[in-house]
Amino acid sequence: MRRRDLLVWVTGLVATLRLRLPLAAAQPAVKVPRVCYLSLVSAGAPGHVIFRRSLRELGYVDGQNIVLQGRFADGDVARLPALAADLVRQNVDVIVGTSPPAVRAAKDATRTIPIVMITGDDPVRSGYVASLARPGGNITGVTLLTVDLFVKQMELLKQLVPALRRVAFLWDPDMPSTAQDLTDVRTAAGVLGLQLEVIEAQGPDDYESAFAAMTTERTEALMTVSSPTFIQDRSRIVSLAAKHRLPAIYGFKEDVEAGGLMAYGPGQAETIRLAATYVDRILKGAKPADLPVEQPTKFELVINLKTAKALGLAIPPSILARADEVIE
Repeated sequence: MRRRDLLVWVTGLVATLRLRLPLAAAQPAVKVPRVCYLSLVSAGAPGHVIFRRSLRELGYVDGQNIVLQGRFADGDVARLPALAADLVRQNVDVIVGTSPPAVRAAKDATRTIPIVMITGDDPVRSGYVASLARPGGNITGVTLLTVDLFVKQMELLKQLVPALRRVAFLWDPDMPSTAQDLTDVRTAAGVLGLQLEVIEAQGPDDYESAFAAMTTERTEALMTVSSPTFIQDRSRIVSLAAKHRLPAIYGFKEDVEAGGLMAYGPGQAETIRLAATYVDRILKGAKPADLPVEQPTKFELVINLKTAKALGLAIPPSILARADEVIE
C-alpha cells in the first residue's frame, strides 16, 4: 500500500471510531432493580437475614444484579408510614411488607409499586387483595391465616393438658389484623371449653408485666401471636414461659429450638423463601394482580421433650406419633 493510501485509510478509521465511540457511550446502562424489605422490627431480626439469603439462592447478588434495601421501624409502628412514603419517593421496584402493619403502610403509600406481603391475617378481610386467587391490584404474596392455626394450637394444648380451662393469649396490639380475627379466636376457645385471657405486650418492656398478669389471671397454658416483635424476642418469651411454668405452644419450629415446649405452624424460613420467589417472578415481568396469594403447604408439629420434662409434663403418645420432629 502506498504511503498516501495508507494515510487516507488511517484517517478514515480514526474518523469512524470517533463517530462510534459517543454512540456506544450513549447506550443506557442496564437498570439494576431495587427491592426494599419493610419491617416493624430491627435489621438484625431473623426474617431479614433469611430473606437476603433466599434471594441469593435465587441468583440475586446485592450490588451486582440487585440492590437490596431495608427500612426498619425498630418496634415503633408509627414510623412505618414515613418509611413506606420514602420508598415511594425513591421509586423502588418492589416493597416486601413483613407484617400486617408494614403491608398496610405500603398499601397506603402506593397503588402502583408491587408489594409482596408476608402476613398472618386474612388479606381479603383486611382489604389488601380482592381475592386469594385473583389479587387484582399491586399486592400479592404469602398469608399464614394464623386464625386457623390458633384453633389447631388450642386443640393441641387441650390434648396435652386435658384439664386445661384458662389459656393466656399473648397478643401484640400493634398486630391486630381485624377485630373479627380476635373474636374468631375467642369463639374457637369457647367451643373447646377454654377461657381465653388476652394479654397485651408491645415489646421487651411489657413482657415481665404480661407474664405477671398471666399469674394473676391463673392461666394454665400459653399461646402467642407470631408477630415480628415476638419472633425477634423469642428467647426472652420462651425463658419467661419456663420461669412461670406455663406449657406454651408457638407458631414456628424455631421457637422450640430456642427452648419452647411445642410449635405448630409453617417453617419460618420456608415462608420467607416463598415470598422471595414472588420477588423473583415480579422482577422477571409478572404482575402482582395475576399472582395468586399462597399459603404454606407444610405445617410442622415440633416438640421439645427436655422442656416437657422440666415442666413435669408427659407428652401423650397420640401427640408424639403425629410430631414431625422431637427435640430431646
